Amino acid sequence: MNKKAILLIAVFLSIPMFSQENLKEVKITKKQKGIQKSYTVTGNTTIITSKELLKAACCNLAESFETNPSIDVNFTDALTGTKQIKMLGLTSPYLMITEENVPSVRGASQAYGLSFTPGTWVESIQITKGAGSVVNGYESISGQINTELIKPINDIPFFLNAYGSTDSRFELNTHFNTKLSDKWSSSLFLHGNARVSKMDKNKDGFLDNPLAKQINVLNRYQYYDEEKGLVSFINFRYMNDKKQTGQLDFNTNKDKGTTNFWGSEINTERLDISTKIGYVFKDMPYQSIGFQNAFNIHDQNSYFGLNQYNIKQSSYYSNLIFNSIISNTMNKFATGLNFTYDKYQEFVNINDYSRADTSIGAFFEYTYDNADNFSLILGGRIDNHNRLGTFVTPRLHARYNPWDKAVLRFSAGRGKRSANIFAENQPLFASSRTFDILDSNGKIYGLNPEIAWNYGVSFAQKFSLFGKSADVGFDFYRTDFQNQAVVDLMQSPQQVLIYNLKGKSTANTMQFEFNYELAQHFNLRSAYKFYDVNTDYLSGKYQNPLQAKHRFFGNLEYATHILEHGKQWKFDYTFNWIGQQQLPNTVSNPVNDRLPEFSKSYSVMNAQVTRTFSSTFEMYVGGENIGNYKQDKAILGSENPFGPNFDASIVYAPVFGQMYYAGLRFKIK
Repeated sequence: MNKKAILLIAVFLSIPMFSQENLKEVKITKKQKGIQKSYTVTGNTTIITSKELLKAACCNLAESFETNPSIDVNFTDALTGTKQIKMLGLTSPYLMITEENVPSVRGASQAYGLSFTPGTWVESIQITKGAGSVVNGYESISGQINTELIKPINDIPFFLNAYGSTDSRFELNTHFNTKLSDKWSSSLFLHGNARVSKMDKNKDGFLDNPLAKQINVLNRYQYYDEEKGLVSFINFRYMNDKKQTGQLDFNTNKDKGTTNFWGSEINTERLDISTKIGYVFKDMPYQSIGFQNAFNIHDQNSYFGLNQYNIKQSSYYSNLIFNSIISNTMNKFATGLNFTYDKYQEFVNINDYSRADTSIGAFFEYTYDNADNFSLILGGRIDNHNRLGTFVTPRLHARYNPWDKAVLRFSAGRGKRSANIFAENQPLFASSRTFDILDSNGKIYGLNPEIAWNYGVSFAQKFSLFGKSADVGFDFYRTDFQNQAVVDLMQSPQQVLIYNLKGKSTANTMQFEFNYELAQHFNLRSAYKFYDVNTDYLSGKYQNPLQAKHRFFGNLEYATHILEHGKQWKFDYTFNWIGQQQLPNTVSNPVNDRLPEFSKSYSVMNAQVTRTFSSTFEMYVGGENIGNYKQDKAILGSENPFGPNFDASIVYAPVFGQMYYAGLRFKIK
């Protein structure tokens, strides 16, 4: 069996975005740029490489998108320091988030799951805008994010990363890799982080960031047999994460469950076991079969003041996929079966919302590629779900190269999902709001499933400007909801109303990018983003709260020439301007606890300097929110946290202010 065949197995096992295009994606990640975009791949996919991840303090996956214009990163509340990502104007539940082609952040893990994958474990991230491949399931609406972890067969014997910041966050990552035999390799990843000091820079009596501790361990095994055409992975992972936040004087031993001081604890344990095996048929490198299985337990126990929220999710996922051709390699297909089981044990105060979900589905995806200027992916799947019923999911992607160094893409597809209304909206527990579900006829919390269609078109062009390379890109996407689990904060500051969509909910997004090589090793990346995201609420049509209509992104990177023994300086600067955002209704609050209808626009600047001393050792220093912009009033009713006006969930800007950090990386090759 030749190396090309084996690579095809690895591609199938690793990169889910568009199974018939993956060989090209693997090749382009070897280029020097940190963000890669292909002009020959059918889907509108961006690849963030490990080189890009080193440009910022991406201590976990949620913080890995700061230098990428396709993803917007926001804080979810004023207490937990958790960052939430958005794409095409929609929050992460509308994204399919996978880890090496296995669904990862879903259900119980929606609020904090992105912070459970350390940044140093990541080899690359693939971001696809719009409806994704049917191979990955039916839930994707606004896009897909797939994370590739470092493979044992490619890893170095030892890696160390140490990090510390002025917000008292400290982190240590170590990777150990060994070759067990000529066919088996193993990696052990150890991660620990802690925030140890109480800080209250905005003087509201509450911690700006939680006290926290996390231990995260991953043990991977990879089998590789070139002659037989076999590749397999076995993964074991355990994570324990603890957060404590609230008022400065809150003591968990004395004040939990009382009204002495307001406090919160979020304790999560997670166990993951997964296996993959792939086989390429001998003398038929275009034909392969793969089988994936994953089991995980996510157990969160938490309270927010007097609100109790506990959820335990036990899940099993299985995927069988077969790839081959029809007549010739211009016509390819992928087909297979998926099975998913989720058991939820969920308690909101004294209310029991436990349930079990099962689904089984079959998919078929056809790809035509003339190996020149046109490709088409047409996919469909049929699924049977015990709550969503039996339904069909169609997806279409097309690419056309009208002339040299230009690409035009189109996509359309349908997504369907069950909204986990409490797990996805946990920041609202840090308020005095009551949760009121207004519908009762559906099978998920009394609600019907969410259904949406997504359509998109994009264009990109490379060219030369004043003798330097440049490129521009434009894309427009529209999402139409046929039904949505509407989370309504526009009716009353004392309520969260949740109901099936009564009118229209749409998201129109436009992005324009311009990238330019200003000088050798000196690059500019910029983007303007427009979001028209509106929902018909019971009280009228509003722009979705905490979603800016206008955003601007800019990034400058410069690196000196690599000198003897790998010595080099690297400089990176990122600028984000965020326009006005619709704020939830607070009109009936007392004057001191009211917010305006729209927030102020503001800007945030981040920067990092890296000094590489050799091919094995480097140090870095950086800062986030260097301009020190802070939200004027991050917590409403902070003087009386058990009163009717308390709300720590309306966060549209940074709370902490300036943060500076430093770290080092050491390798044994």
